Amino acid sequence: MAIWGMSSVVNDDDVMDDSNPLSCFTLNRTQRLYGFGICFILGFVISILSTLALATAQLALFAVFFTLGNIISLLSTTFLIGPGKQIKTMFAPVRMVASIVFLAMIVATLIVAFTIQATLLCLILCIIQFLALFWYSASYIPYGRAAIKKVVGSCIDV
Repeated sequence: MAIWGMSSVVNDDDVMDDSNPLSCFTLNRTQRLYGFGICFILGFVISILSTLALATAQLALFAVFFTLGNIISLLSTTFLIGPGKQIKTMFAPVRMVASIVFLAMIVATLIVAFTIQATLLCLILCIIQFLALFWYSASYIPYGRAAIKKVVGSCIDV
């Protein structure tokens, strides 16, 4: 069965391929799953905790930690498919727009936080950054984007 990937699908054999000794630093399947889970949760927690910097009016610190958390969450998939395949799949046609928007929002968020220091604009860029990462991640889940469109569509048609 094919799930996740290059033109929206990668074969199951490509995900967590144990036959490649260089795949993800020679970790076994269980270690890679733990690495993925720990990285993903750590990234999420760092992003959430970054809001504490907003409470103390430290916009640059918030932007750095929010962005760092999102990057760590994104890199968690490297444990599953390896760094080379991560870069290849990131810029596959099905994910290219989300990847470019995500990377552009990282740069824009940090520029706004350090130079302009506009809190509202920085928050808007962080939201767009998160949504781009969410849309990117949904492309790895079979029918993930279709389900999101359906849910959002049903909420709008209320």
